[in-house]
Amino acid sequence: MAKNNPIGLFDSGIGGTSIWREINHLLPYENTVFLADSKNAPYGQKTKSEIINLCFKNIDILLNYNCKIIVIACNTATTNAISEIRANYNIPVIGIEPAIKPAATFSRTSKIGILATKGTILSDLFTEKIKLYPETEIIEQIGYGLVELIEAGKINSVETKSLLEEYLTPMIEKGIDTLVLGCTHYPYLLPILKTILPLNIQIIDSGFAVAKQTKKILVQHSLLSDSNKKGCAVFYTNANPEILKTFTPKGNPIEYLDF
Repeated sequence: MAKNNPIGLFDSGIGGTSIWREINHLLPYENTVFLADSKNAPYGQKTKSEIINLCFKNIDILLNYNCKIIVIACNTATTNAISEIRANYNIPVIGIEPAIKPAATFSRTSKIGILATKGTILSDLFTEKIKLYPETEIIEQIGYGLVELIEAGKINSVETKSLLEEYLTPMIEKGIDTLVLGCTHYPYLLPILKTILPLNIQIIDSGFAVAKQTKKILVQHSLLSDSNKKGCAVFYTNANPEILKTFTPKGNPIEYLDF
């Protein structure tokens, strides 16, 4: 596998660009290929079998672009399909899951909130992770409708803020001091979240941790780019390229791909 082959990332839409940003910041000389499977968003409402099949489809496409490592930039895909993916592909795979450990470590009240999709919260992997923190009160909330609004470019809409207030108010009333964003779409809601949450509540997502893990695995497999030129990034979507364009740096190619 050539060192300068691209890192491949995929998500059930545009949310995974938040992970791409962290990886691009930490590893600026790496080439990247990003797939936004917006046509099938949100994965969180699909069955485990459907999610696995969509993941396989996305990975097969990324392998056609000679990607040297796969980053599953989607909590739902990771929590439902990571074992099957690693069993079926002979390539390094990085997953992402809600940052429960750092949240539980940080919390002074031992009360943390987790906002995630239905597919993540109801997954076996998520359920097993929660069992590791019996001393922490974990308040879960499914973010019904949020991914759809973000995919439609309605981040700052009245409807989005209303849903967030509905989901977060019970957590605030129960005394959480940490909120875990369990979906890669949700970091784009940070400006609204900060207007709703008290200042004492810290917001945690997994983006930087995923970037660090990606670098670690590339080094372990001797796949870190040896180029001294800024990497090339290409973004593909099977929905409206104009929406994806608003979530990516100006000048990066955005292409429609029927997948």
